[in-house]
Amino acid sequence: MSAQSTPGPDIPGAAVPRGPRRRGKGRRRKPRAGRRRGIRLVAWTAAGVVLLGGAGAGYLYVKFNGNLTSVDIDRMLGGDRPAGADDGSENILVIGSDSRSGDNRSVGGGTDDGTARSDTAMIVHVHEGHREASVVSIPRDTLVHRPDCVDSQGVDHPAEDGSMFNSAYSVGGAACAVKTVETLSGLRMDHYLEVDFSGFQRLIDDLGGVEITTTQDIHDPDSHLDLEAGTHRLDGEEALALVRTRHGVGDGSDLGRIQLQQAFVKALTEQVGSLGLLGDPTRLYNLADTATKSLTTDSDLGSVNALMSFAADLGGIGASDLTMITLPVHYAPDDPNRVAPEEDEAQRLWTALKADEPIPTTLREGSATGEAGDVITVP
Repeated sequence: MSAQSTPGPDIPGAAVPRGPRRRGKGRRRKPRAGRRRGIRLVAWTAAGVVLLGGAGAGYLYVKFNGNLTSVDIDRMLGGDRPAGADDGSENILVIGSDSRSGDNRSVGGGTDDGTARSDTAMIVHVHEGHREASVVSIPRDTLVHRPDCVDSQGVDHPAEDGSMFNSAYSVGGAACAVKTVETLSGLRMDHYLEVDFSGFQRLIDDLGGVEITTTQDIHDPDSHLDLEAGTHRLDGEEALALVRTRHGVGDGSDLGRIQLQQAFVKALTEQVGSLGLLGDPTRLYNLADTATKSLTTDSDLGSVNALMSFAADLGGIGASDLTMITLPVHYAPDDPNRVAPEEDEAQRLWTALKADEPIPTTLREGSATGEAGDVITVP
């Protein structure tokens, strides 16, 4: 799928000078019209249910294993991939899928056309020692080189330059998304985690909602989000609308939406640890059932045991241990509704992560915000 054929611009189509390249963070005319601790919660709740299950533990273990969907990324991509790190660090590609099929039609909008795109994409780099993580959000409208991909039906899709990033998932699913990220970054993705619209919404409801504070009113008729400035406990529907809203904040671009997503991840991370789930077996069961049904993982994480081990390994990472950044981009000179990587700065980012070093301060301070960086605060 080419950039021109992908429906729906995500960055306002206001006129942009065709002169020197611009970073995607300036003021633009208004348009026309999570998660790390969440992953840890998935495994922890599954483990808690098994521990509380008594004589039914074996049944519950089999049930939750059966809920999980996994993809054998290693087999599908073969050996032509970046080398894995040998310093104890890990890279995880986290995808939010905007499939319009099945249960997702009512929450995703659009038509039930059987297609899906990567609505949200984050590279989570877990540093050596697994006590800190750097998270890089990739705008879905980023123009990239999509490598040759084979879809689930065995159909080969030749490589394409100037392809929308989120079209990689549409073309070849999880494996093509991973291959495109590895081509873009030069980093090997050690794991893959995906959640869809309906699963995200149910998980937030099972958690009892997430509390955030907005510093301004947010009204977006497209995502149906309507919040006054102040503190709110969002249910699943409202949380989904928040992480999908663009037109209600900042300059109306996908870059502003990413800032909301990053703030929501931190709010969720702050609150999960205080839920007291072990004292509420029914709630714990519901969470584990929803979480395991909502996830698609790489085959190495495709069991409750593997998820529990993965969660335990990352258990010390909290909100204050997350460094979050948006991939450095500029508005594409030939298409103001798209962005392209700012090559020099992007290379500095990938080089730092490949060496397991902190993201340079100058990149963090210059990260594109879409003018939405301070809309949400964590209570």
